Amino acid sequence: METQTDSTHELNLLEQIEHDPDVTQASLASQLGVAVGTVNWYLKRLIAKGYVKVKRAQRRKLRYIITPEGIAFRARLTINYIDTSMRLYRRIRQHVRELLQEAKQAGYYQVHIAGEGDIADICRLTCLEQGVTVVEIDDQRDLNLPVLEVHGAKVQLRLQERA
Repeated sequence: METQTDSTHELNLLEQIEHDPDVTQASLASQLGVAVGTVNWYLKRLIAKGYVKVKRAQRRKLRYIITPEGIAFRARLTINYIDTSMRLYRRIRQHVRELLQEAKQAGYYQVHIAGEGDIADICRLTCLEQGVTVVEIDDQRDLNLPVLEVHGAKVQLRLQERA
C-alpha cells in the first residue's frame, strides 16, 4: 500500500528530475532530505512503473527522463497533494473555529498562539476571521489568556482559570 509519504517523495523526485534531468542521486537525497539509498529505491520503483527512463550520459553519469506516463502520474500526484492539503486546511480551520467559540463562551476575545509554522498561520487567519485578537505574551501578567497550542497538525485550547 502506498502512503502519503511515498506519494510526496515520488512527486518531489519527479519535480526535481523534470527541473534537472542530469541531477545525481546524492543531490536528490540532499534536496529532499532523505538518504541516497531511499532515492535509489524510489527511482527504481518509478523506472519499474515506466514513469522514468535512465540513459547513460557519460561513463558514470546518468540522465533521468520522465516519460509521458510519468508526466501524467506527476499531475495526478499534484492534484492529490493539493486535495489532501485543502482537506487538512479546512479541517483545521473548522476545529479552530470550534475552539474559538469555546473561548468566546468563556468570555475571552483574545488568545495567544503557542507554536509556529503553517498550522499556527491557519490559527491566526481563523482568529482574524472570527474577530478574536491574537496577543503575543511578553510577560507573566499576560498569562491569563487562553492559548491555542499547536503541536504538529493538532491544535488544542488551554483556558486559564479566571482569578
